Amino acid sequence: MANIALLGTGLLGSAIAEAAAKRGDIVTAWNRSPDKARALADFGIRIAASAVDAVRGAQRVHLVVKDDAAVEEVIASMRGGLAVDAVVIDHSTTLPETTAARVARLAAEGMRYLHCPVFMTPMAARATQGSIVAAGPRAVFDAVADDLAKMTGRLEYLGERGDAAAATKLFGNALILSLIGTMADMLALARGSDMSGQDAIDVARLFDLNAMVATRGGNMAAGRFVLGFELAMARKDLALMLETAGSQALSVLPGIASRMDALIAAGRGSEDVTILGDEAPR
Repeated sequence: MANIALLGTGLLGSAIAEAAAKRGDIVTAWNRSPDKARALADFGIRIAASAVDAVRGAQRVHLVVKDDAAVEEVIASMRGGLAVDAVVIDHSTTLPETTAARVARLAAEGMRYLHCPVFMTPMAARATQGSIVAAGPRAVFDAVADDLAKMTGRLEYLGERGDAAAATKLFGNALILSLIGTMADMLALARGSDMSGQDAIDVARLFDLNAMVATRGGNMAAGRFVLGFELAMARKDLALMLETAGSQALSVLPGIASRMDALIAAGRGSEDVTILGDEAPR
C-alpha cells in the first residue's frame, strides 16, 4: 500500500486513479476543473482542493496533464507540499526537447522526476494492460519500478536520456494515428468499390505486419532501400486508389501521393517505394 497523488483527472488520469485505489493504494486526486475529479470520491479517493494539498504526504505523485505548459504549471503549484523523497511520475505526452530540459533541470534542483508516458486507453489502465515507457535517472526508476509494473502489462526503461520516452511516445502515436487513418481510407475504398468495410479491414489477414515492420522498417531505419516494389509502380497503384475513392475525404493516401510525386520529380521513380523514408530527394 502506498500513499499517492494523482494530478489531472481526465479520462486516463481518472482510470489510473481508480485502478490504484482498487489495488489498495491511498489516493488523493486533484484537477484544475474540480468537477472532473468529484466522481472519484466513489472509489474512496480523497479530492484535494489544490495541487499542493494533494501531494502532501504522497510517496509518488502521478501527473496526467495536457502538455508541457500544464506540466510546468502543476509542478510549480505543488512544490510547496512535495516531500523531499517523493517521486514525481509524469505520464503526460510532451515535446522531447522541452522534456529533456525539464528532466535535467529538476534533477539539478533535487526533485526525483521520471517521464513515463503510456500507451493505454482508460479501459486498459483500469485493467492494468497496455505499456509504459520510462526515462530519467536510473536510481529514481529503480525506486518505483515495481509500482509502475503493477500499473501496466509492459514496462520498459529507456535509460537516462531525458527525451527518450517523449520521443518514443510520439513514435507510437504516429503509428497509431497512421494506422487509424489508413483504415479510414480503406473504408473509403470499400465504399467506392461497393464492398463492405469489413472486407477492407479483413485484408490485414493476408499480411504478416510484424515481419513487414521488422524487415522493411529495419532496412529503412538503416538507410537500405532494397528494390522490390518500384516507386513509380506504387504511385500508379495509388492513383487507382484515389480514383476509386472519388470525392470522399481521405486521411493518409493524399499525403503519400504528394511525397511520391516529389521523389519521382527528383528522378527516383525507379527506386524502391521505401525511399519514402529517405531524408530528402536526391
